[in-house]
Amino acid sequence: MRFHRNCESRFALEEAQQIVIQWPRAAKREDLMKLTRRTLLAAASSAALLIQPVASAAQELPRNVRLVIGSTSTGGDTYQNSAIVAEALAEQLGINIKVDAVGATEAFKALGRDSRGNTLMIFHDQSYLGNLYGVTGYADPFEGYTVGQTVAINPGNAYLVGCDSPYQSMDDILTAAANGDRVRVAIQPGGVSEIGFSAMKNAASVRAPGSEENIVAVNTGSQSDKNQAMWDDLADVINGSIQANEQFTQLPADDQKCMRFVWITARPATLEQAPAAGMGNTTRDQMLQYASPATSVTLDGTQDFTFDKEFFFLYNKDMDPAIIDQVDAALTAIYDKGAIQDRQKASFFIPNFLPADEARQHLTDKRETYAKVIEQISGGS
Repeated sequence: MRFHRNCESRFALEEAQQIVIQWPRAAKREDLMKLTRRTLLAAASSAALLIQPVASAAQELPRNVRLVIGSTSTGGDTYQNSAIVAEALAEQLGINIKVDAVGATEAFKALGRDSRGNTLMIFHDQSYLGNLYGVTGYADPFEGYTVGQTVAINPGNAYLVGCDSPYQSMDDILTAAANGDRVRVAIQPGGVSEIGFSAMKNAASVRAPGSEENIVAVNTGSQSDKNQAMWDDLADVINGSIQANEQFTQLPADDQKCMRFVWITARPATLEQAPAAGMGNTTRDQMLQYASPATSVTLDGTQDFTFDKEFFFLYNKDMDPAIIDQVDAALTAIYDKGAIQDRQKASFFIPNFLPADEARQHLTDKRETYAKVIEQISGGS
């Protein structure tokens, strides 16, 4: 039908043009009347149809894309994971993608300014946890932006004690809190580092209401700051990671810097996908002993709290949805090939691709779960 209408309109336009060209030679006024109302309308439709394909064409990613990330470090897990995904996506689409480590505040600003698709973003759960904890600069990403595809998990979020600690397990820690002992936990407040601390307080409250008051935060900064808090006897437990702290678990027990894992927050199904060799000298099976269900930090008395640090795309709210569809299709093809999974696992990431719609629902549900935990313990923080 469109082909026939286009032809009819084109011929009508040509007819109108021919009459106008011949007007100076016309002998009678009646010749002009051949330019009927129908002909004029058809000619106008023709012009509109010529413009329409340009106006309605689905937008695609431009040749050069800036991928901002919520970290300023080019040596951390956010940059490392984003670089793997960016390289694969650029190759699949035949475009250039540059990873730019500008930090969370600047990344969200840059994304908010660009609705054309020149700027995309990759970050992790900090993007919404920062908002839940009221950190300055963190708007609700589900309101101000479009949350997109998940691409990977870092399963390494962990809690550790010194090798000379009387606490051998999370059960020991929660029992100590129930008995009235004060347990100091070094964290970096306002996000991924704090959510496990919130879970500890929540579990203490479920097990022995009121004992959550004995789980207290020691607010620090970077991982080295948290480590030092333990070594200086300012904290009994610290938040850390498998990647950053496993090396200290291999030191002699009488070394001041020696540490022991007591809890790895990742879901067991996530850890089971890690290489059997694990990381360093800690095997996957050994890691699983510090994760649910072997190590239990209850969520509500019936199920355990778990936390996977997931990386995902974010888009400008007003960007053409066709670009999200384009990235969906490209990532589907990339993960179907399988090579990216090998690269991610080699860097101790767990592949976790979900298309945009599915990922958005998953992350929305996840956010709601953690919002309830934070709300439940907020009065006692």
